[in-house]
Amino acid sequence: MPAHSVFPRLLRPASVAVVGASDDPLRIGGRPISYMLQQGYKGRILPVNPTRSVVQGIAASSSVADMPETPDLAIVAVAARLVPETVEQLASRGTKAAIIFSAGFSEMGPEGQRLERDTLACARRHGMRLLGPNSLGALNPRIGFYGTFTSVVEAGFPQPGRVGIVSQSGAYGCHILGLARRRGMGISTALMSGNESDLGVHDLIQALVDDEDTDVIAVYSEGIRDGQGLVAALEAARRARKPVVMMKVGTSAVGGAAAQSHTASIAGNDRVFDAVVSDLGVVRARSTEHMLDVARLAARRIYPVNNTLGVITVSGGAGVIISDAADAAGLPMPEMPAAAQKRLKELIPFAAPRNPVDCTAQFMNDLSIAGRFTESVVEEGGYQSVLGFFTYTVDAESIADDLRAQLKAVRDRYPDRVFALSILASDERVRQYEDDGFTVFEDPARAVAAIAAMGQFGEAFARQPGQPAPAVPRVELPAETPNEAESKRLLAEAGIAVAPERACESADAAVAAAEALGFPVVMKILSPDILHKSEIGGVLLGVNDAASVRAGFDTLVQRAGSTVPGARIEGVLVARQLSGGVECILGIQRDPVFGPVAMFGLGGIFVEVMKDVVLRPCPFGEDVAEEMIRAIKGVPLLLGARGRPPMDVKALAAMLSRLSVFAHQAGDRLLSVDLNPVIAMPGEQGAFAADAVIELAPARAAAQIEEVNE
Repeated sequence: MPAHSVFPRLLRPASVAVVGASDDPLRIGGRPISYMLQQGYKGRILPVNPTRSVVQGIAASSSVADMPETPDLAIVAVAARLVPETVEQLASRGTKAAIIFSAGFSEMGPEGQRLERDTLACARRHGMRLLGPNSLGALNPRIGFYGTFTSVVEAGFPQPGRVGIVSQSGAYGCHILGLARRRGMGISTALMSGNESDLGVHDLIQALVDDEDTDVIAVYSEGIRDGQGLVAALEAARRARKPVVMMKVGTSAVGGAAAQSHTASIAGNDRVFDAVVSDLGVVRARSTEHMLDVARLAARRIYPVNNTLGVITVSGGAGVIISDAADAAGLPMPEMPAAAQKRLKELIPFAAPRNPVDCTAQFMNDLSIAGRFTESVVEEGGYQSVLGFFTYTVDAESIADDLRAQLKAVRDRYPDRVFALSILASDERVRQYEDDGFTVFEDPARAVAAIAAMGQFGEAFARQPGQPAPAVPRVELPAETPNEAESKRLLAEAGIAVAPERACESADAAVAAAEALGFPVVMKILSPDILHKSEIGGVLLGVNDAASVRAGFDTLVQRAGSTVPGARIEGVLVARQLSGGVECILGIQRDPVFGPVAMFGLGGIFVEVMKDVVLRPCPFGEDVAEEMIRAIKGVPLLLGARGRPPMDVKALAAMLSRLSVFAHQAGDRLLSVDLNPVIAMPGEQGAFAADAVIELAPARAAAQIEEVNE
């Protein structure tokens, strides 16, 4: 059964069976029934309990076989050892979806893993889809459906709204749910995936993309099992203009280990994850607070392109805080036009009208000033987003109603702008401003971070399809990791330019090669067993004459033999030494979740110490490659800093794009590619790989991996 066809049963079931139903509303098998009764669920509840004929006032069945009808959805709350049999019985009845509360599966070790496999096998035989096991379930406050045993709702049920929550952790997902309720954020649905034996986080994101009642998707993730599935779901969200804010944990070594033990998931490489989801328009939440701030503001459904921030404040200090936060977030704050500044100065001579626009506490003598200043910021400043800092003044009885009316009038005239306020006020007053269309924050820096995210969404939604990836001949890989010369031959077949060079088996051949190529030359040991030659002294630079070439050949062979005994020595590589260019590094790393990922950076200290690199999943076109190149901090060195000529960025971009296609086509056997250095030459003289390492998995090992995956 395709995942998309099970989504209505998870989000809007017409009937729910509870297998392991309890008459006690505080037990795991009793809570979902109690919650649905309290919240007026209109569907049919079908309790299954072998010892009771009535459960919480509802007629119960003694077994799955005795149920009066086949439910849309089943909740399984029985001991782990009974779950496979229960799922088999439900599936045989024709039930197409089940939530498994039961724990004690893959998160507990080999025996639990066996139980989980058996359960999934039962479901798949009948086309049944599973949420869990070890899941805290699903809920939909719009229809009073509570397929969950969380106790967080004892403090209050969530209000219906337009934000959907997806969480791999049930307990933390419900923590988010509770915080959302406290902040008055309406929820469309919440889905907790648990162990993901079947439906994964990507399936649940897709469910909310397809859900017409969800506008914003908030995700808590501990690890991704299906990278391509996640990419497809996030791309679907982007196309549907549904913002996704995602809190991905497990970024540290300790955190990654905790994620694996908690949900048996793979934390993955965090920099790769960040590159992949950022490319898809996802805002990466730094904290739970940040995630909820972004989700609340995104629910306004205003996502500006070319976002700018205009600020109206009654405090110069707050203006500095906001300016610092905007700079850190990369959110532009252009100055107000000179004419507008002049008019505002005429209203209050000691105002600071540049942006932030500080009207000072003087507005308290004439409340119309607040409205006039705000109107000027919006209309004359032309900012896409507006933040007002009015602190506690909005709650003063002498000011509150008139100030609110002034601000609301401006908000109503510009419904296409993002409006946020940083205020201290009673819950009632905050609700009034929220009802007026403002999103309220106590901390102005948090407001800035959320506003910046709206621009990220806007840019992602407006992005047009880029250039197609270039056509690159498919290259047949050798049976094992090749030496440098063979690596470059493979890359050359894919259209990747390499420095002129020759592989030489003797000193005489090396001299002839050097004379043909022209001095000076570079000499390198040639061996498939020595991938990082410089570490053993296997590279000689600036070799200027025939005698030095002959001596260098002997030196390299001796060094290799003494430092790496048993290494296969296939000769020496002699290459023309390129000069006048800028050294770069282009690389490929196969991520266990997302597959091949391309890297670009400058060579030397920039990559080794400063980590100034950009990552992007493969494949991609030359326009994306050029974006990567221009995104590094050291790009001025390529564009002509300090009077240097600009380098051939177009040639670099073409090489990087072709490398991404080569990696994508190579398949799972390609583990990594390291082109370091690539020399970008001045003007239009091209770019050339001066060194190349291709690392392959043995053909037999790759076949075994493929067999396991199947």
